Amino acid sequence: MSSGVNDSAWIKAENLHRGYSVGKKRVEVLHGVNLDIYRGEKIFLCGPSGAGKTTLMYILAGLERPEKGAVYVDGTDLYSQSRRQQAAIRNQNMSYIFQNYYLMPELTALENVMVPAMIGGKDLTERAQESLSRVGLDQRMDHLPAELSGGEQQRVAIARALVNSPQIIFADEPTGNLDSRNGSQVMDMLINLAVEDNVTLVVVTHDERLAVHGDRKMIVKDGVIA
Repeated sequence: MSSGVNDSAWIKAENLHRGYSVGKKRVEVLHGVNLDIYRGEKIFLCGPSGAGKTTLMYILAGLERPEKGAVYVDGTDLYSQSRRQQAAIRNQNMSYIFQNYYLMPELTALENVMVPAMIGGKDLTERAQESLSRVGLDQRMDHLPAELSGGEQQRVAIARALVNSPQIIFADEPTGNLDSRNGSQVMDMLINLAVEDNVTLVVVTHDERLAVHGDRKMIVKDGVIA
C-alpha cells in the first residue's frame, strides 16, 4: 500500500449478495463478498465481463442495494439509512467516473464540471476552473462535449469528479472507450490526481495491465473475490 493509506477501513463490505431475474431464470452475481477499502488506497477490481465487478462497485458506491449483506462508510451502515441520507452521504463523500463520460451535451466543459457542486447547493466556479486546469483543459473550458475528443471528455469527467473534494472516487471502466495511448494517459492522470488529494480510488476494469497503477489488484470471478 502507498504511504497515504490509513489503517482504518473507510468502506467495509460484509457478506454481499446480489442476483437478478432474467425471464424465468435466476442469475446470481455476487456470492458473499467481503472487502475492506482503506483511506487513500487505490484499488483495481479486475475480471472478465459478467464476473460481478461492476455490480460490486455499484453496491459499494451506494448506487445499488444488495439483497443481503451490509456496506459501512466510515462506520455508518449505508443501506440502513433513508434515501435522502444515502444521497447526502454520496454527495458529500463520493464521486463517480464512467466509461461513457455522461457529460450533458448542452453544457460547456466548465458547466459540466460544476454540476455536482450545483446539486450540493454550492458555488464552486473557481474550484471547477482549477479542476479543469489540473487536467490540462484550461483552454477548453467553454467548449461543448461534441467539440472535445474522447480523451478530453474523460478528462472533463475526472475534473467533475474532483470538484466536490470527494474522499473516494469510483471509476467504472474509465478508459474503456479510449485507445491504449489515451487510456494510459487518462489513467496516469487519474492516479496522480488521486495521490495528490489523498483520495481513495476504486477502479473497475477488464484490463488487468492497468492495475499496476494501484496499491491492490482484486480479481472478481464468478461473484467472489478470487
